Amino acid sequence: MSPSTVNVFVVSLDTRSERRFDLHITVEQLKAKLELITGVPVPNQQISVCDGNDESHIVVGLDEDNRSLGFYGVRDWQILKVTDTNPSVSLTGQLTDVSQVEKFELSKEAYAERQDSVLAYKQRNKVGRFAPKVESANTPVPRVDIPVGSRCEVESAEDNFHKRGTVRFVGQTAFAPTGIWVGIEYDEPIGKNDGCVQRQQYFTCGPSHGVFVRPDRVLIGDFPPEEIDFDDEEL
Repeated sequence: MSPSTVNVFVVSLDTRSERRFDLHITVEQLKAKLELITGVPVPNQQISVCDGNDESHIVVGLDEDNRSLGFYGVRDWQILKVTDTNPSVSLTGQLTDVSQVEKFELSKEAYAERQDSVLAYKQRNKVGRFAPKVESANTPVPRVDIPVGSRCEVESAEDNFHKRGTVRFVGQTAFAPTGIWVGIEYDEPIGKNDGCVQRQQYFTCGPSHGVFVRPDRVLIGDFPPEEIDFDDEEL
């Protein structure tokens, strides 16, 4: 038994929708329904049947008002493309045409004075170009005359407590943005790491034997290892 209705897509310059129509209605009756859907007046409608996958491929035109929709062999999920032949007298295209819309423009000076803008947010939170300036990567690195492998003693605030060890690293690090750091392997486990800071290994030594200090705290010389008797400090 042949179907009495058909499901199609109705497309115009401003609309696109899915509709069901009786195949026995005439093209004239269809146009009356399509005017309510698309806003295109009946006298100005030109209806084309297109393949569902290609709106530009016209299968047939509904040219005779007294013919039924079924006469043209319209199938499910095809497209009824409604073209306005006289758009100057209707609203067709006005919903998508922004050429006549007055644009709101704000001068740079007025925008800079607003407190609810993205610019104001960036200024308040020091984001982007308003962020604090860091030392450029091209800034010359001061020369430090501390040879890797040399014996050294690190400045200590405790009297008669000598922090002695061997220089294992001299250079810039990822954990500090500027300046030179000296990595030292202590003779005793009085350090803070094993040469690794923030998952980056700068040198290798035993646990708690490594430390990083600024160059001005390091004294280079022929310092023999000095054993620290930790047992004397235990009760």
